[in-house]
Amino acid sequence: MVDVGILGATGMVGQRFISLLDKHPDFNLTSLCASSRSAGKRYEDATTWYLDEPMPESVKDIIVTDSDPNEVSSDTEIFFSSLPSEFAAKKEKAFAKNHVVASNASALRMEKDIPLIIPEVNPDFLAMIEEQQKNNNWDGFIVTNPNCSTIALTLTLKPIQDNFNIKKVHVSTMQAISGAGYDGVPSMAIIDNLVPYIGGEEEKMESETLYLLGSQENGNVTPCNFNVSASCHRVPVVDGHTEAVFIEFEDDFEISEVSDKMSSFKGLPQELNLHSAPENPVIVTEMEDRPQPRMDRNANNGMSVTVGRMRKDAVFENSLKYVLVGHNTIRGAAGASILNAELINNKIL
Repeated sequence: MVDVGILGATGMVGQRFISLLDKHPDFNLTSLCASSRSAGKRYEDATTWYLDEPMPESVKDIIVTDSDPNEVSSDTEIFFSSLPSEFAAKKEKAFAKNHVVASNASALRMEKDIPLIIPEVNPDFLAMIEEQQKNNNWDGFIVTNPNCSTIALTLTLKPIQDNFNIKKVHVSTMQAISGAGYDGVPSMAIIDNLVPYIGGEEEKMESETLYLLGSQENGNVTPCNFNVSASCHRVPVVDGHTEAVFIEFEDDFEISEVSDKMSSFKGLPQELNLHSAPENPVIVTEMEDRPQPRMDRNANNGMSVTVGRMRKDAVFENSLKYVLVGHNTIRGAAGASILNAELINNKIL
């Protein structure tokens, strides 16, 4: 068992980390870190619990510590970070001197020597870790996972990219309010409404997707050679991002072949039988009114992306349309970091 901790343990994503790590066969949760106002308190006393499932008994009596590497046990090998971006860069680098940091924060995602990873998509990018350690004189290192909407999209694009020639991708998202955190979207702003702007989200989707589907050599990443255009919107759904995807191919294609490639897609986590890896990262449904967030966000414990309404575009030549749903705080956040850590534990530690 590897001792692990959480940075930002009292927030919504931090709570999701706790829920997913409870009774994990490889990881023993020993350290919970938060702000100085929570430090010194029992976790149960320091936290307003937001998730539907109850707080695990195993964490209630853990004493919260400040997010300072000098305040935590040196035996804790991996820290999962759900820190706000304004604190993440400095804090994560401080922890990486002696610990592994699996970060869900956006602050360091596109740093040159810090790999941005989806284990089924680009596990070879972990080769960048050695250069990162050398550049910073660290014994530990940082690995990041992408934006929640990027992860869902990229998982569906990977089997297409591997088997077809993509010319361009357009995506329009309908994103759940949990993606903004508990206090992120005021109720008066979202009830009976749709907010057609999420700051920085479109830029993240466009740049991160190209990075993830690109290639790396000697620590240098070459983005993939097609364009991605995103439009992102907040909708009154609690959990589960929905995305409408439009892909133009270089050549004609058969829907059945695209569907088969998505359904049969597996990656290194499936080969290694990692604990959090879903049997099928992408599930394709033929039901005409699916996927729906309430019905499909928890597929394979929230770690699979469900695709439906797959059809050829009747207007634009060689074009495909489909809708996807992915759980934004599981596969798109805490679950993504945990799967990264499982891969690291299997291949590096």
